[in-house]
Amino acid sequence: MAAPGNGSTDTNIIAFPKAGALQVGFDRLELQRILDVYGRMVAAGQWRDYAMEFTRDAASFSAFRRAAERPQARIEKCPALRGKQGMWTLFGEVGQVLKRGHELAGVLVPLERKLLKAVDD
Repeated sequence: MAAPGNGSTDTNIIAFPKAGALQVGFDRLELQRILDVYGRMVAAGQWRDYAMEFTRDAASFSAFRRAAERPQARIEKCPALRGKQGMWTLFGEVGQVLKRGHELAGVLVPLERKLLKAVDD
């Protein structure tokens, strides 16, 4: 089978690496949930910037008040901990573990709690 435009009859087909082989990432629904909370925190004036890091062992989403500071919150997905305390961890500003769990929604609760405001009638 020839590749278009090169006239060669030999083509090397390189398969994509298996998911999780080179790095851990967020799937579409996970990232959507994280970015939803991020967007609401930006609208509330809490956060202004974010960063994502993908390594062989974990994927993390860090949210910043300002770009020059350390992250105010960091959400980490570590599949190796799936069978133990849960693959999701929420870290605070100085690195303390705020919440661990098997489900992303449960780990995001402390962040969503910050968004709640008392309304006077």
